[in-house]
Amino acid sequence: MKPTAHTNFAERAGRTLGRMWRGIVRLDRKAHGLLIVQGWAPGVASAVLLVIKLVVLGVLAYASLWLAALLALLALAGWSVRDPAAWNAEDESKPEWREGHGGFGLYDKSEWRRDMGDPDNP
Repeated sequence: MKPTAHTNFAERAGRTLGRMWRGIVRLDRKAHGLLIVQGWAPGVASAVLLVIKLVVLGVLAYASLWLAALLALLALAGWSVRDPAAWNAEDESKPEWREGHGGFGLYDKSEWRRDMGDPDNP
Protein backbone atom coordinates (compact mmCIF):
# COMPACT_ATOMS: atom_id res chain seq x y z
CA MET A 1 0.00 0.00 0.00
CA LYS A 2 1.28 3.44 -0.90
CA PRO A 3 1.86 5.85 1.97
CA THR A 4 0.51 8.86 0.03
CA ALA A 5 -2.15 9.13 -2.63
CA HIS A 6 -0.91 10.41 -5.97
CA THR A 7 -3.30 12.30 -8.16
CA ASN A 8 -2.84 12.33 -11.90
CA PHE A 9 -3.43 15.18 -14.33
CA ALA A 10 -7.02 14.20 -15.09
CA GLU A 11 -8.00 14.31 -11.42
CA ARG A 12 -6.34 17.69 -10.88
CA ALA A 13 -7.95 19.10 -14.03
CA GLY A 14 -11.36 17.78 -12.97
CA ARG A 15 -11.06 19.29 -9.52
CA THR A 16 -9.95 22.64 -10.97
CA LEU A 17 -12.84 22.70 -13.45
CA GLY A 18 -15.26 21.75 -10.65
CA ARG A 19 -14.03 24.63 -8.47
CA MET A 20 -14.38 27.01 -11.40
CA TRP A 21 -17.93 25.79 -12.11
CA ARG A 22 -18.92 26.17 -8.45
CA GLY A 23 -17.53 29.72 -8.48
CA ILE A 24 -19.55 30.61 -11.57
CA VAL A 25 -22.73 29.14 -10.05
CA ARG A 26 -22.07 31.06 -6.83
CA LEU A 27 -21.69 34.34 -8.77
CA ASP A 28 -24.89 33.62 -10.70
CA ARG A 29 -26.84 33.02 -7.48
CA LYS A 30 -25.34 36.16 -5.98
CA ALA A 31 -26.37 38.27 -9.01
CA HIS A 32 -29.86 36.71 -8.93
CA GLY A 33 -30.15 37.57 -5.22
CA LEU A 34 -28.98 41.15 -5.78
CA LEU A 35 -31.57 41.69 -8.51
CA ILE A 36 -34.31 40.32 -6.24
CA VAL A 37 -33.17 42.57 -3.37
CA GLN A 38 -33.41 45.58 -5.70
CA GLY A 39 -37.08 44.77 -6.26
CA TRP A 40 -37.06 42.67 -9.43
CA ALA A 41 -39.43 39.75 -9.71
CA PRO A 42 -37.64 36.38 -9.52
CA GLY A 43 -38.77 35.36 -13.02
CA VAL A 44 -37.65 38.65 -14.55
CA ALA A 45 -34.28 38.43 -12.77
CA SER A 46 -33.76 34.90 -14.11
CA ALA A 47 -34.72 36.01 -17.64
CA VAL A 48 -32.34 38.99 -17.55
CA LEU A 49 -29.47 36.81 -16.35
CA LEU A 50 -30.25 34.26 -19.08
CA VAL A 51 -30.19 36.99 -21.74
CA ILE A 52 -26.85 38.23 -20.39
CA LYS A 53 -25.43 34.69 -20.53
CA LEU A 54 -26.63 34.23 -24.11
CA VAL A 55 -25.13 37.57 -25.17
CA VAL A 56 -21.78 36.65 -23.61
CA LEU A 57 -21.92 33.26 -25.33
CA GLY A 58 -22.68 34.93 -28.67
CA VAL A 59 -19.80 37.38 -28.29
CA LEU A 60 -17.43 34.51 -27.48
CA ALA A 61 -18.66 32.53 -30.49
CA TYR A 62 -18.21 35.56 -32.75
CA ALA A 63 -14.69 36.18 -31.47
CA SER A 64 -13.75 32.52 -31.84
CA LEU A 65 -15.08 32.51 -35.42
CA TRP A 66 -12.82 35.40 -36.38
CA LEU A 67 -9.90 33.84 -34.54
CA ALA A 68 -10.42 30.58 -36.45
CA ALA A 69 -10.61 32.51 -39.75
CA LEU A 70 -7.39 34.35 -38.90
CA LEU A 71 -5.62 31.11 -38.02
CA ALA A 72 -6.83 29.51 -41.27
CA LEU A 73 -5.49 32.45 -43.28
CA LEU A 74 -2.17 32.27 -41.45
CA ALA A 75 -1.94 28.53 -42.14
CA LEU A 76 -2.72 29.13 -45.82
CA ALA A 77 -0.10 31.87 -46.03
CA GLY A 78 2.46 29.65 -44.33
CA TRP A 79 1.67 26.79 -46.67
CA SER A 80 2.04 29.00 -49.73
CA VAL A 81 5.36 30.42 -48.51
CA ARG A 82 6.63 26.93 -47.71
CA ASP A 83 5.80 25.51 -51.15
CA PRO A 84 5.59 28.29 -53.77
CA ALA A 85 5.96 25.78 -56.60
CA ALA A 86 2.55 24.35 -55.78
CA TRP A 87 0.94 27.61 -56.92
CA ASN A 88 2.71 27.43 -60.28
CA ALA A 89 2.17 23.72 -60.91
CA GLU A 90 -0.33 24.50 -63.67
CA ASP A 91 2.16 26.70 -65.52
CA GLU A 92 4.76 23.92 -65.74
CA SER A 93 2.39 21.58 -67.55
CA LYS A 94 1.35 24.22 -70.11
CA PRO A 95 3.04 24.06 -73.51
CA GLU A 96 5.47 26.80 -74.46
CA TRP A 97 6.89 28.19 -77.69
CA ARG A 98 10.49 27.13 -78.34
CA GLU A 99 12.92 25.48 -80.73
CA GLY A 100 12.69 21.68 -80.53
CA HIS A 101 13.42 18.52 -82.53
CA GLY A 102 10.63 19.33 -84.99
CA GLY A 103 11.59 22.98 -85.44
CA PHE A 104 10.16 26.06 -83.76
CA GLY A 105 6.74 25.35 -82.28
CA LEU A 106 4.57 24.80 -79.21
CA TYR A 107 6.12 22.04 -77.05
CA ASP A 108 4.92 20.49 -73.80
CA LYS A 109 7.11 19.30 -70.94
CA SER A 110 7.60 15.84 -72.47
CA GLU A 111 9.06 17.38 -75.65
CA TRP A 112 5.97 16.72 -77.79
CA ARG A 113 5.05 19.39 -80.28
CA ARG A 114 1.48 20.64 -79.69
CA ASP A 115 1.01 23.57 -82.08
CA MET A 116 -1.88 23.76 -84.52
CA GLY A 117 0.27 23.45 -87.67
CA ASP A 118 1.56 19.98 -86.80
CA PRO A 119 -0.22 17.39 -89.02
CA ASP A 120 0.67 14.54 -86.61
CA ASN A 121 -1.13 16.21 -83.71
CA PRO A 122 -4.88 15.32 -83.72
